[in-house]
Amino acid sequence: MAENKTQPTAESVDDFINQCESPQKRGDSFVLKKMMEEITGEKAVMWGPSIIGFGTYHYKYDSGREGDFLTVGFSPRKSAISLYIIGCMHQDFDFPIEKLGKVKTGASCIYINKLSSVNQDALRELIAKGYQYMKEKYPSKI
Repeated sequence: MAENKTQPTAESVDDFINQCESPQKRGDSFVLKKMMEEITGEKAVMWGPSIIGFGTYHYKYDSGREGDFLTVGFSPRKSAISLYIIGCMHQDFDFPIEKLGKVKTGASCIYINKLSSVNQDALRELIAKGYQYMKEKYPSKI
């Protein structure tokens, strides 16, 4: 069974954020990092070369494939900031994404151009709810 390509690393999150060319994305990324650390109680960790994650969960599919992945996270991409709120992609997760304001959604991400265009209270609620959802759905075996 192949391992996930995206694995936690020992790289510095702050160094990665400081490499953002856009001052707007750099500032928004530091705000998101602080926000997600406060909400989850987890320290920011680099996952692969470009994703900042908070917490991990272990999954196992019916196919037998299993692994670990970040519980919530984000990546300051060139075109937008990708939010990885894994729980909100499940069909039984109940949160009206439109509460966030100006965002786009993909198969596994929520894309924002800048934090100032998003409802911060709704974003905090979504992060907390998504994190809690994953902790309940994939409880730690430790």
